Amino acid sequence: MADKPSLLIVDDDPLITDTLAYALGKDFDIMVSDSRIRAVNMVRRLDTPPQLALVDLGLPPLPHRPDEGFQLVAELVAHSPEMKILVLSGQNDAANARHARTLGATDFVAKPCNAEGLKKLLLNALRIRAAEISGGAEPEGELLIGASPVLEKLKSQISQYADSPFPALIEGESGSGKEVVAGCLHRLSWRKDKPWFALNCAAIAPTLVEPTLFGYSKGAFTGATANKSGYFEDAQEGTLFLDEIGELPLELQAKLLRVLENGEFQRVGETQQRFSHARVIAATNRDLRREIKAGRFRADLYHRLSVFSISVPPLREMGEDKTLLLAHFSRFYAERAELAPFTLDEGAMRLWRDYRFPGNVRELKNIVIRLTTKYPGQKLSPLELEPELDREAQPEAGAEPGPPDDPRALVEQAQRHLQRERQFNLDDMLKAWEQGYIEAAMRLTHGNVSQAARMLGLNRTTLYSRMEQQDKK
Repeated sequence: MADKPSLLIVDDDPLITDTLAYALGKDFDIMVSDSRIRAVNMVRRLDTPPQLALVDLGLPPLPHRPDEGFQLVAELVAHSPEMKILVLSGQNDAANARHARTLGATDFVAKPCNAEGLKKLLLNALRIRAAEISGGAEPEGELLIGASPVLEKLKSQISQYADSPFPALIEGESGSGKEVVAGCLHRLSWRKDKPWFALNCAAIAPTLVEPTLFGYSKGAFTGATANKSGYFEDAQEGTLFLDEIGELPLELQAKLLRVLENGEFQRVGETQQRFSHARVIAATNRDLRREIKAGRFRADLYHRLSVFSISVPPLREMGEDKTLLLAHFSRFYAERAELAPFTLDEGAMRLWRDYRFPGNVRELKNIVIRLTTKYPGQKLSPLELEPELDREAQPEAGAEPGPPDDPRALVEQAQRHLQRERQFNLDDMLKAWEQGYIEAAMRLTHGNVSQAARMLGLNRTTLYSRMEQQDKK
């Protein structure tokens, strides 16, 4: 069993999970979960994350929406970028499947699925994963291929800040390559032969963040059967990379600030002062200034982390670098799969250049992987390329006007409305507005409930509750 590749199957239909577990059990070490929360908790408890995941989009508590599936794909990618995720999709869910790929899924499988075809896709994903882990891509390759002005600026900042002892904050969209930039900062510094540790603050249970970072003493909590050092201690004079720093709980932000200020920390359950000389590099896809205003992030920690601030450009701003990345990755994956690389005809290449890649470099890689597998050695037209592109995820130009800045204007608008309506019902009007804004937020965030809740100024559980109430009507 230990020699089999590990596969996580997430679906709330026991008939599907039992069937898949039976059909794939000879070739894979199967783990099964029926919801996003249980799947995330399961993965967090494992010493080694699964190599593969097969995820249904429609999961409880909203099985008729893709929200939970989208969120799970994003969380699994955040927890383990090496994990290859395939999405289970209904026959008519092409748009949802495309968006899941934008979030980081490798491919999608239509329901009902053929066991042998599914096995072939999983084994192919496993080979791709092995090729990526074994190397072969340039150390700086995945992001730093290109010569666009924004990329040259990024390379210059990396060279300038690499040897500094001070913290650095890397900001950029999901999939843009923030961890690659952090790795470059480490490799180009005098610390390159020192330890490197990375922690994704969004991929670990909040209760485990403190013992992971600072260590713990025997008996400090249930399960602490021996003394254990943490990342700050183990990193010594190396680098500690904290990804998704915006997810760090507020109570731990103060402890992190203390380490950054004077190097002091304590293991959980100890009073002894310890010292760390590790350099901290943090990354986020959130606007931390907005998080500070909302009371979710400490201003003093932000200023301490952002001694050097590096902005990773989204792929849509990198111009012709998109074609250079296409050439690099198509060659790389074709060689690893022992296939002839595909090419694009003039129309398809124009489509490639015009596409904005909302999932950035991660999305580009996944598109190349699928095209390499499906069309080895072929010249592709827009007809073959178009289905791979998530057009609905394109950022829209312009912005809709918001409510009147002057409250008197709103009062006058309401007065005119009441004068026109003979049977006005305030509850119905408020419910309609609420439903409209929730639907709008879900569309703008492409089904990501957490982002929609932040956009609406609501708690995630509150938004879930209101969405469930709407579904019952």
